[in-house]
Amino acid sequence: MTGVHANVQRVIEAAALLGLDIEPRTFPDGTRTAQEAADAIGVELGQIVKSLIFGVDGEVVLAYVSGSNQLDESKLAVAAGGAMCQRVDAEVVRSTTGFPIGGVPPFGHLTPLRIFIDPDLLQYDEVWAAAGTWHDVFGIEPQKLVGASGGVVTDLKR
Repeated sequence: MTGVHANVQRVIEAAALLGLDIEPRTFPDGTRTAQEAADAIGVELGQIVKSLIFGVDGEVVLAYVSGSNQLDESKLAVAAGGAMCQRVDAEVVRSTTGFPIGGVPPFGHLTPLRIFIDPDLLQYDEVWAAAGTWHDVFGIEPQKLVGASGGVVTDLKR
């Protein structure tokens, strides 16, 4: 695919390695927040996959959370087998994933991460995730997202 941002190309290639054929769409006004993404795409807020990076006892992990939910950090800590869960800063997000906050895709990261998935995402036929930038997203069937990520589906909702 020509004419796409290098980050988006990386996500497309990572998806292909996982057996997925994704078609990112660009929204010039931005999709940095879940609400911006839902508004731009024209879908329910719950269909947006928030890729959230946290530290659990020093291990960086990834949670896919439905756009309509807030992450319960204590539930993520328990799911990851740890005691303490805390936000990481933008530099940790970028150095671990290779992507900026607001553009972190569900796969294609620089470092392999353990993944935990909000079951509320599974109620939809299609969900939308960042494709590496604040302007690019792609749609995917949630079951395919779970299968490709190897993530653990577990209650993460506050």
